Amino acid sequence: MKICLILEGCYPYVHGGVSTWMHQVIQDMPEHEFVLWVIGAQAEKRGQFVYEMPSNVTKVQEVFLDDALRVEDRGHMRHRFTQEEIAALRALIDCDRPDWEVLFELYQRKKLNPMAFLKSEAFLKILVELCQNKYPYAAFADTFHTVRSMMLPVLYLLGSPIPEADCYHSICTGYGGLLAALGSYIHKKPLLLTEHGIYSREREEEIIRAKWVVPSFKKRWIQFFYMLSDVIYTRAFRVTSLFNNAMNIQMELGCDPAKCCVIKNGIIYERLSKIPLKKPDGWIDIGAVVRMAPIKDIKTMLYAFYELSSRMDNVRLHVMGGVDDQEYADECYALAERLELKNVLFTGRVNIMEYFEKLDFTILTSISEGQPLSVLESFAARRPCVTTDVGSCRMLLFGDLEGDCDPYGPAGECVPPMSRNKLADAMERLCRSQELILKMGEAGQRRAERYYRREIMMEKYRALYEEVEQNFGRNRI
Repeated sequence: MKICLILEGCYPYVHGGVSTWMHQVIQDMPEHEFVLWVIGAQAEKRGQFVYEMPSNVTKVQEVFLDDALRVEDRGHMRHRFTQEEIAALRALIDCDRPDWEVLFELYQRKKLNPMAFLKSEAFLKILVELCQNKYPYAAFADTFHTVRSMMLPVLYLLGSPIPEADCYHSICTGYGGLLAALGSYIHKKPLLLTEHGIYSREREEEIIRAKWVVPSFKKRWIQFFYMLSDVIYTRAFRVTSLFNNAMNIQMELGCDPAKCCVIKNGIIYERLSKIPLKKPDGWIDIGAVVRMAPIKDIKTMLYAFYELSSRMDNVRLHVMGGVDDQEYADECYALAERLELKNVLFTGRVNIMEYFEKLDFTILTSISEGQPLSVLESFAARRPCVTTDVGSCRMLLFGDLEGDCDPYGPAGECVPPMSRNKLADAMERLCRSQELILKMGEAGQRRAERYYRREIMMEKYRALYEEVEQNFGRNRI
């Protein structure tokens, strides 16, 4: 089967997390052919892949959001909108539930120019109505620029060339989910969605904190991303998530429960479980397998380690991972220098299999997660983990299968996000008890062995693709 995977802002441009998972899935399914339809933010990153493509990836089609800014207006728009098209465009601009099929036809079959529409009288009329009805006290310029910023990438993506495939499988909602729904509609092929985190909720958290969003339009931006989630929730044949709470959120957001299922992440247990424990050397070494990005909240990690270092002399922190956001990374390096953290090592990307031998336990301080592979890898290597209470971290640490605790016991500590004092307290409890480290490490390893093996995960994804073939036939393109 030829499967089109739609990804946004991850594979094959960056290492870790979803990218690691995606690479493994493709490698483990040589019986399928994969086409990658990937969305990036900046066209200057074109072709800058950090992964060598597996042989069963036959095409990588890139689309960049900033290319929307370079769309040329080819003169006066000649298209005469039908009432149905105006209604769909009005609902889109209002972040409601537009008739997506009308929009798909408008930008794919009729090739409407997105910039020409945004300069048209039809757009201006809809915008004036929006201002009068929803934003009578907001500056017209603020409304105009907000709506234009929302609409231009969407309209640009709707006109994108579509790779052909037997199935369209998106690894997020948002822009990626929109492209997947577009491809599925135009080529009349089944649509799948796998969410590692709840994309719309993550965007909501970012928008609430964002300084670039005019405060009176934050609610509209949030509605915008929920609208994009709805298009694929409504049209997908199957919607998978990593854990039960995430699936429940999908259903709360309107996804049909009959479509939903859970497929947990999996790691290569055999290799990781053979890593020896660290030999005692008088130091307690804490590892963070993490990308340098704001969502990972490295700054809280550094502040917490500063507090821990004031209580104990024999602790070291190893921050292992590549740089996603250079500006943020530089801020973290400057903070470590300002706090005079001599026992913090920023290693960059390392061979985790080798580096785990240097570590007693690991930490994860993210403000948002799905089901982090770094925690599962730490468990398999018999290292407990201190995490923030995000995503499925609490379930991983304490075990929660369909509401019933498993028999293995705690595999670490769980603290609220951005709580540097509680994070320091949790790290200190492990640092002061080698017995606790060993006990929690054993619990984590047994849990990973039982529930989070890569082969279990791959069986379920194979079954998912087999279900597609059984329900939609084996006719290939």
